Amino acid sequence: MKFRKEFDSIGSINVPSDKYWGASTQRSKKYFDIGEFLVRPILIKSIAIIKKAAARVHVKEKQILPNISKVIIKASDEVISGKLDDHFPLKVWQTGSGTQTNMNGQLIQQTWVEIMKQLLELIHSQEKVV
Repeated sequence: MKFRKEFDSIGSINVPSDKYWGASTQRSKKYFDIGEFLVRPILIKSIAIIKKAAARVHVKEKQILPNISKVIIKASDEVISGKLDDHFPLKVWQTGSGTQTNMNGQLIQQTWVEIMKQLLELIHSQEKVV
């Protein structure tokens, strides 16, 4: 299996190259490997619906650029369709705040990169502002 190095506030960690998740999700997968039950796909899809709605509102309010909104909507649609279910590996047992599931939203960012590589620089610059 091939890996890529991802970084977060704790440092670097190896993540499987064929997965879209980032460092925080990989850490959660490693340190909260409790039980057999994964976070249900309906919850993941619900989060994607919220991200999609937020992208629509933010572009309408001129808080993000239209091309960024389109990429977020497309990535959200892929999550909603179930196409990316294998990229959400987290167990249902987590810390009380659900931080791990929220951080798995990194997957949408990784999907942006795959969908629109030419917008990579723009996405990273917007990410710091939004």
